[in-house]
Amino acid sequence: MQFALNEDQIAVRDMARAFAAEKIAPHALEWDETKHFPVDVMREAAGLGMGGIYIRDDVGGSAMTRFDAALIFEALATGCPTTSAFISIHNMASWMIDAYGNDTQRHTWLPKLCTMELIASYCLTEPGAGSDAAALRTRAVRDGDHYVLNGQKQFISGAGSTDLLVAMVRTGGEGPGGVSTLVIDGNTPGVSFGNNERKMGWNAQPTRAVMFENARVPVANRLGEEGIGFKIAMAGLDGGRLNIAACSLGGAQAALDKALAYMKDRKAFGKRLDEFQALQFKIADMATELEAARTFLWRAAAALDRKDPDASMLCAMAKRFGTDVGFEVANQALQLHGGYGYLSEYGVEKIVRDLRVHQILEGTNEIMRLIVSRKLIEGAR
Repeated sequence: MQFALNEDQIAVRDMARAFAAEKIAPHALEWDETKHFPVDVMREAAGLGMGGIYIRDDVGGSAMTRFDAALIFEALATGCPTTSAFISIHNMASWMIDAYGNDTQRHTWLPKLCTMELIASYCLTEPGAGSDAAALRTRAVRDGDHYVLNGQKQFISGAGSTDLLVAMVRTGGEGPGGVSTLVIDGNTPGVSFGNNERKMGWNAQPTRAVMFENARVPVANRLGEEGIGFKIAMAGLDGGRLNIAACSLGGAQAALDKALAYMKDRKAFGKRLDEFQALQFKIADMATELEAARTFLWRAAAALDRKDPDASMLCAMAKRFGTDVGFEVANQALQLHGGYGYLSEYGVEKIVRDLRVHQILEGTNEIMRLIVSRKLIEGAR
């Protein structure tokens, strides 16, 4: 385990941080207000290797580590957590193809996914299957060389604006063993999308339901064998949980930086805010919590890179801790701004709104506790 970054890691982090400062941060508030999905900017990020961070290089990926990814997504999130989080989702869906697809599938889709010429959505959640994802009911019935799909997915990031849907569907019986993974062209007849949801945050990426009505998808688009789709989905979520924790830390760090700048300029009772000891203690605690969460995130990312037996548990721990800390630090940064923190022009309230959903998606933080407790109880037997 390392506690200092090497030169290559520093260069990767600084490259992503510079991109966020130049290309993302100046537009983040406008994107939030207008619900603009910045595909052009994300493609610029892909041009720097961020469209396929941990995709193998034979198909155009950057072949970096999960540790590198954690650095990148935290850095991007200092500009806009929403944009960083969508690039993470795209990377997660692409990785599933890279890890479980055959050579034909990998070489068909991944070169354009790595450049983000094609953009992917991850489709697991359904109206009646959120935390209980193994209860999903979208059905895929084999008909010759195709599956016929019927059902609905819910809360799908990018849906309606992306090209590929990496979807978990039921090809067999009840439970996780009946789930398979299909890569679906978003323009397939029988695939339709709901309205863009009106959300508390994450407004710079669309969120829609995906409906399947007798949609025909080639069997050749299935990743791996029938029945391993739930395993594929959960493996993708290990990395996704690290990424969303990293996005929380990046957003929270940006909020803390805004609070520090505000406290330096704002005066009350004849003193600058940063001269009040109570507020000094507050920012010290905020910074300490962020550093603790960051260190934990690095440990979990290193464990996933090593394929450590406890990696899934550590990813769940890091996700729970990182997203809780990130939201609390951002919320305290808003408080330090007083009434100005509630105004959109200061940018802190947007960060608070964006980070709140991180405690829900990629598995709620209650489910993270369940994953951890099951692993602990199993190990005590």
